[in-house]
Amino acid sequence: MSHARPTLRHSHPLTRRSLLQTGTLGLLGVSLPKILQATSQYGGPRPPVRAQRVIFLFQWGGPSHLETFDMKPDAEEAVRGPHRPRLSACPDILVNDRLPRTAAVMDKVSLVRSVHHTMTNHNSAGYYALTGKAPPSDDQRLRESIDLFPGYGSVASRLLDHQDPAMPTYVSYPHIISDGTPTPGQFASFLGKEHDPLFVPSDPNEAGFRLPQFSLPDGLSIDRLRHRRGLQELIDRQARLLDFSAEARGLDDYYLKALAMLNSPRIRDAFNLDAEPAALREAYGRTTYGQGCLLARRLAESGSRFTTCYFSDSIGGQKTDSGGWDTHGFNNTRMFPIIEQYHLPITEQTLPTLLLDLEQRGMLDETLVVWMGEFGRTPKINGNASRDHWPHCYTVLLAGGGVKRGFVYGASDATGSHPADAPVTPDDIAATIYHLMGIDPRSELTDAQGRPIMISSGQPILDLIA
Repeated sequence: MSHARPTLRHSHPLTRRSLLQTGTLGLLGVSLPKILQATSQYGGPRPPVRAQRVIFLFQWGGPSHLETFDMKPDAEEAVRGPHRPRLSACPDILVNDRLPRTAAVMDKVSLVRSVHHTMTNHNSAGYYALTGKAPPSDDQRLRESIDLFPGYGSVASRLLDHQDPAMPTYVSYPHIISDGTPTPGQFASFLGKEHDPLFVPSDPNEAGFRLPQFSLPDGLSIDRLRHRRGLQELIDRQARLLDFSAEARGLDDYYLKALAMLNSPRIRDAFNLDAEPAALREAYGRTTYGQGCLLARRLAESGSRFTTCYFSDSIGGQKTDSGGWDTHGFNNTRMFPIIEQYHLPITEQTLPTLLLDLEQRGMLDETLVVWMGEFGRTPKINGNASRDHWPHCYTVLLAGGGVKRGFVYGASDATGSHPADAPVTPDDIAATIYHLMGIDPRSELTDAQGRPIMISSGQPILDLIA
């Protein structure tokens, strides 16, 4: 069923004074030329914590809602496409008939079918999806700046109590997503390096996957690391960080966090995918993304609060066996053979496996899984038998973490072109994620110019909450 509600407020774009490129990748993410420390200004009561942890599965490139969770079998052929729907475990949800295992877990999820915005470029739309903040412009060249907002995990790192200092609050891997330039919203921006994710640029599907940045170099003892110079030596040697400012604030906490993780067997164990049964690893799929989803479950189980697993580093383009969901169709890379042979099979293997694995371990009710991209695809199939960018209506899937099961919120029109009921913006998705984590979306941070700014101008979708 669907539930209507009044049209919600849209967020106001941030003013961008300057653009600063991110520096070299470091132990815990990217280093900016200047690192600023923000503070929270909101002292009101928090909503109850329903999601102890979040697994954010970002489908870079923009998956087609019309080929996944909002099919239109009664529309003309140019809209409905060549695929047919099938019944799912939830009577209100039809899914692509090429996703039978996914159909079987639709009784565990909520779908929001009325998400919309106006950003047609990947970097701007990606930033909006990763932060819940509208970008200052719709520009493919949008890049990281301390005047732009941090990602969800960095906000959570700043505002949530750290339950286990030996475990990172926020982890992301295995890619830095980009469309020409790295997409902003993947790191902590003005919150400072302390709240960057632990970024892991390694393929979890590779044999012997581990975290080399947590291995001490020869001749460098843990006692030496207790001194700032020793830890700086480690960071400089392994991550080649050459642009630390001596005046930068927040580095003491950064050092302490790095040192705690260096000496933590729990974090080493969390990343030890070889500890998993071979059958379970096969069930997730021996792909980078499949093993990334398994790693997300292990990190959630070990105490990390927010994990982002990127489907791909590239939007897709002309690749036929890798890349993201950007399936325009050109140079013999037409959409339907690609998604039939690559995107849908990987989705079919990973999404139901993750949800069932979490449920069998008793973790799903307290783990919010978010499956979404930056926009959907055009209602009408183009001249290349494919679909183009379409931010005006698309679907977001949420499961666990306090959301209803087998529930549909909002609806698109007859062709999937625009919301027909209960329109939702990325601001509202962000507010819902924060609310489920026990963070009031009205909480304020101080930005790079010293101004208070709410973490979300959206409204939590309360009808989604169980």
